[in-house]
Amino acid sequence: MKPTLFVLAAGMGSRYGGLKQLDGLGPHGETIMDYSIYDAIHGGFGKVVFVIRKDFEEDFRKKILSKYENHIPVELVFQALDDLPTGFKCPEGRKKPWGTNHALLMGKTVIKEPFAVINADDYYGRESFAILAEYLSKLDGKKNDYCMVGYRVGNTLSESGSVARGVCGMNDEEYLTTVVERTAIERINGKVSFKDENNVLQTINDNTPVSMNMWGFTPDYFEHSEEYFKAFLKANINNPKAEYFIPLLVNDLINSGVARVKVLDTPSKWFGVTYAADRQDVVDKFKALHDSGFYPEKMF
Repeated sequence: MKPTLFVLAAGMGSRYGGLKQLDGLGPHGETIMDYSIYDAIHGGFGKVVFVIRKDFEEDFRKKILSKYENHIPVELVFQALDDLPTGFKCPEGRKKPWGTNHALLMGKTVIKEPFAVINADDYYGRESFAILAEYLSKLDGKKNDYCMVGYRVGNTLSESGSVARGVCGMNDEEYLTTVVERTAIERINGKVSFKDENNVLQTINDNTPVSMNMWGFTPDYFEHSEEYFKAFLKANINNPKAEYFIPLLVNDLINSGVARVKVLDTPSKWFGVTYAADRQDVVDKFKALHDSGFYPEKMF
C-alpha cells in the first residue's frame, strides 16, 4: 500500500501577512503546495489529505483541489477551535489554533495507512519525498515505529532574518533522541549560530539535522495523540497561547520508550516564505527549477 501525504494547510502566516498556501509563486502561478504534490506523486505517495479551516474551503477547492483530482486521490478535513475531546470546551475568546498536532488529529477518520505530514507553505525537495515514501512503504502493519526527514540546518536558513528550528539529537543508530526548539538561528560570521536558554551564543555544524515538520507515522499515532491531547488540555486549556505541537508528543513517546523515530538524512534544500521579503527569492528559485527542466511547464 502506498503511503498518504497529509498536508497542514490550516494556519495563517502572520509574519508573512496573508494566506501563503494560496500564493502563486511559480512562473505559471504555482503554489508551493503544487510542487509538494507533484514531488509526492513522483516519490511514491498514493493519496493526499489536506487539513484546512472551513472558512476558506470554497477558495481552496476552486484554486487547489480542482488541479489535483485527475492526478491523485484527494480528501479534505477541517481544523476548528471547538473540535476538542469530550469533556473539554474551548475558552471564550481564544483565537489561536491549538497547534500542529491538533491539526494532525483531524486526519484520524480518513487515514488508515502509514502517512507523512508536511507544512503547506514549505518547499521540501523531491529527494525528501522519495526518501520518506520508501521508508513509510515498509511500515505497513507496524506500530510505534516512526520517522522524520532531518534537514541539514545549513540548507534551511533565510537571508531575510533569523529562523526557529527544531535541532535534533540522535543516537548511533540514527534514531531521534531529542528535538530542542531553537529560536533566532542565523548565520553569523559564516557560522550557523543561536542563543541558548542562558542567552549565550552557540554555534552548530551546517550538517546538524533539524526538523522542518516533515514526519512519517503509522495510524496508531492518532491514538497516542488523542490521549496526550487530553493531558495537554488539562494543563493548558486556559493559556491562550498554548499550542499542541508534534514535537511535544514525539519527545514524550521517545523519552517514555513507547516509540522510536528514525532520522532520514536528505540532501534537499528547504526554502519557504517565512518573511514577506523571502517571496522574490522563492519566485526566482522556482523559475530556475523550471528553466532547467527539473519541473515541466505544466505540472497539472
